[in-house]
Amino acid sequence: MNLTELKELCMLPGASGRESAVRNYLLKELEKLPLPDCLVQVDRLGNLIVQKQGRCSDVPRIMVAAHMDEVAMMVTDITAEGALRFGAVGGIDPVAMIGRQVRVGADQLPGVIGACPIHRLSAEQRKHPPKTDELAVDIGAGSREEAEKYVSLGDVITFAPEFHAFGDGKIAAKALDDRYGCSLLLSLLREELPCDLTVVFTVQEEVGLRGAAVAANAIKPHIAVVLETTTAADLPDSENPVCRLGGGAVISYMDGRTVYDAALYRLAVELCEARGIPWQTKTKIAGGNDAGAIQNSGARVLAVSVPCRYLHSPLCVMQESDADACNALLHALLEHLAENGAPAL
Repeated sequence: MNLTELKELCMLPGASGRESAVRNYLLKELEKLPLPDCLVQVDRLGNLIVQKQGRCSDVPRIMVAAHMDEVAMMVTDITAEGALRFGAVGGIDPVAMIGRQVRVGADQLPGVIGACPIHRLSAEQRKHPPKTDELAVDIGAGSREEAEKYVSLGDVITFAPEFHAFGDGKIAAKALDDRYGCSLLLSLLREELPCDLTVVFTVQEEVGLRGAAVAANAIKPHIAVVLETTTAADLPDSENPVCRLGGGAVISYMDGRTVYDAALYRLAVELCEARGIPWQTKTKIAGGNDAGAIQNSGARVLAVSVPCRYLHSPLCVMQESDADACNALLHALLEHLAENGAPAL
């Protein structure tokens, strides 16, 4: 992993529908590359699509995707006291928001998410976790009029940028979901490819896989590989971890949105076994990713994911070695497809 680049990507704000900072970063990096064999475009929804020629063109149409957006919030009201009410953009547990530092609007105004103090709650209220509409962002304003000088309804709120390397090769950061995938694909585009490839940095994954659906219907890939993060749930008190940090690349056979192509799943497992790439699968059928929308275009789909703790929270945690395993598997898949074509159904 290029940790410097991953950090730069994670530190950027990129709520669903507001991915321009991430997209502009990627575009600037692509401009640095001597890529006469590349076509770079941005579609009307905001997807960044890169078509790059490889050594072999006689292959199925292959699409590899990662999403640029992160879970976030949006200002829905300003109270008389100057606090900001908000709604979630994507799935965030309200409990994970309380006391967290955030940044508001284009100017990245600092704020803190607060809740009603526990001593003000009734015994019955203490039995239930707070709801999002019971929380508010404190930006230090003393009135609605003061807050309105800096904030407007519809302004985006993102978690404060943080990035830490810690422990034995672990990374904690905002927006690892899915800036990790963006970082990996950017590195891939800097290399000579074994076959022609369409790389898509998608928008609005967290609110319904919308960018992937638009891109896939335009590209019409035969095969699509989605690079993602997935919930690990491997804490000490977890009776049934979904997957584990340090266990390698996660190859999914099914989730809440997609039944993955059986032949591509078998191929990925066989390549890992043959090349000594650490891999694992998920023990729970839940969640979903861009593959669910891409599959509707008629593509055969596969998801390769990094296990991640505390997904959709202010700080996610992943293991570097798992990212390396995903990178190795992606390269092995592309090499195999270039030499052998698509596996039989």
